[in-house]
Amino acid sequence: MGSDMEVQFLPGVGPKRAELLRKELGVSTVGELLRLYPFRYIDRSTFVRIADARPDMAYVQFKAKVLRVDLIDRKRLSVWVTDGSGEMEMVFFKGIKWMAEKLKPEAEFIFFGKPTAFNGKMNIVHPEVDPVPEGGAAKATGGAMTGVYPSTEKLKNAGITGKMMTRMMEAALDRGLQAERETLPEYLVRQQGLVPLHFAMRNIHFPKDMVSLEKSKYRLKFEELFLLQLSLLKQKYVRSRNTNGILMPRVGEAFNKCYEALPFPLTGAQKRVITEIRNDLKSGLQMNRLLQGDVGSGKTMVAVLTALIAIGNGYQACIMAPTEVLAQQHFKNIQKFLAPTGVKSALLTGSTKTSERREVHAGLEDGSIGIIVGTHALIEDNVMFRNLGLAIIDEQHRFGVEQRSKLWRKTSAGAPPHVLVMTATPIPRTLAMTLYGDLDVSVIDELPPGRKPVQTIHATEGKRPALYNFMKEQIRQGRQVFVVYPLINETEKLDYQSLEAGAEDIMNKFPFPEYKTAVVHGKQLNDVKKFNMDAFAAGRADILVATSVIEVGVDVPNASVMVIESAERFGLSQLHQLRGRVGRGSEKSYCVLMTGHKLSKESKHRIELMCATENGFELAEEDMKMRGPGDLEGTQQSGLPISLNIASLAKDGLILNAARECADAVLREDPTLSLLKNQPLKDELRKDKYQIKDYSKIS
Repeated sequence: MGSDMEVQFLPGVGPKRAELLRKELGVSTVGELLRLYPFRYIDRSTFVRIADARPDMAYVQFKAKVLRVDLIDRKRLSVWVTDGSGEMEMVFFKGIKWMAEKLKPEAEFIFFGKPTAFNGKMNIVHPEVDPVPEGGAAKATGGAMTGVYPSTEKLKNAGITGKMMTRMMEAALDRGLQAERETLPEYLVRQQGLVPLHFAMRNIHFPKDMVSLEKSKYRLKFEELFLLQLSLLKQKYVRSRNTNGILMPRVGEAFNKCYEALPFPLTGAQKRVITEIRNDLKSGLQMNRLLQGDVGSGKTMVAVLTALIAIGNGYQACIMAPTEVLAQQHFKNIQKFLAPTGVKSALLTGSTKTSERREVHAGLEDGSIGIIVGTHALIEDNVMFRNLGLAIIDEQHRFGVEQRSKLWRKTSAGAPPHVLVMTATPIPRTLAMTLYGDLDVSVIDELPPGRKPVQTIHATEGKRPALYNFMKEQIRQGRQVFVVYPLINETEKLDYQSLEAGAEDIMNKFPFPEYKTAVVHGKQLNDVKKFNMDAFAAGRADILVATSVIEVGVDVPNASVMVIESAERFGLSQLHQLRGRVGRGSEKSYCVLMTGHKLSKESKHRIELMCATENGFELAEEDMKMRGPGDLEGTQQSGLPISLNIASLAKDGLILNAARECADAVLREDPTLSLLKNQPLKDELRKDKYQIKDYSKIS
């Protein structure tokens, strides 16, 4: 029997429902079912009086008698009930026929659900309806606390209701719990003050009381985060012991020349990060560092100075960007910094002409090119370096571990190059520790002098005439304007229509030749797109109407206004990235968030946050709390070596820290987990879910 038993053999399940559980929730065995945890609990022992129910309550339960039942437009069943203290309406849109038969006037039931206010009156939509049990309310499941499990429409339609889930869990605990082996070594359970696994599993599903529930939650969250950190840190330990790094003890002349010629001093944060990088380069171990910095925080300057340290020690450096536009932009920026140093740099992308390509290849092989900037073209097999010592990778989440290792093979330095990964997507610290567990993290958390804050304004459709006047005023002062439309799905006709209608409206209100408007979207040919982008970048166009393709990369210091249409359709991190496209020059800049009048609570919260703060890390933390930690681009938890069933990177930062320290201590004593006392951990990490070669899809 045990936890490998298929769920279809549990009473009341059978093959059809089992197939649905597998498809909808990824649950096939009793062991997997036991790890499907409730996401909230309902205290079924307490009843509320109807008179005391308020819309801010998460749920209420009352015993009430049916007064009258009305069917409205055949679509809505309205059931008025009373408990003597007051009356309330129960509303049903589904299962109307069945409910109408069951809920007869004068009959008494227990109603349970979330109260909402509608037209100044309280109601509950689709409450759970139970008969009043013999001998009190809490008889049903033995304890008063009932778990609520993840579910879907399909499951509910197949009869797998909350009650059915509870019954399945009881059966699963009876049949599978004994077979569950303790996953953590005895000494860790003791040292961390954790409850045993069996206790935790029983009480997470059927809590004896609040204290048992809290202890069980902590135990299961700790275990999940601990094993996650252990698997990541173990790779790091193994790697740091096995990969000798190139020694770079000097800073060298080129670094000093560039440093002395900088147009303004480095911020404290930039200096701190350069010191952290220098320590890595002197350590004799390979550097693997993630550099996080908000848009415009001066990461490029840190990248150039790091590259110059490599050159000062006799090595070459490469800087890799995810797109040609970005690679060209990096190249342009870097040349300014390199001017006083005499170091030769080159650009290599997919569109580099064959004749130039030959020259670049030759320059890399004989070492005359010190810094090469490019796209993935740099990893192609025919690119060879004389002695590559440092690889800088920009916007890491387009880059796999496999690709990083290809770079290692391109050096004759006898050791793999140091790796510095840069990202402008602010990632909350807890998430960075997890997604990039095999990298050390540095953060630039202050903006360089000369960057003016961007004023963010929320406006609705009625303000459009005022917005257009404001844009004209800015253009008269010689500034440029971005207007961005959401393109949620490349194939959405509607999105293109709104972009086209918007562009047409702007061309009418900003007539040529007085105003010049360029339009850029994904359906254009690359040449057309490039022509229009370049026109805007060079200042030949005043307005750029675009889909969110401009999110990464376009650097137009003269653009001072960013208008984001239908801003409620963008996520926080996207809005923040877009806003970062302005405020790059010395002028006061503005970001206008245009939305419809009706906003959901969440959209409203997002827009308010954007207007309130410019700190990308604060926004990322909030975004994670609101959406859960997908890769903050919206895919759920991608890039994590294991899927989290109970812990949340957004809410359990403290447990994550404790778990990481604990994992670190275990590995310091026993890096290969070969001590007998750590055998359970070794067994646990052997399981399939940890055998992921490419640990971070994001890295």
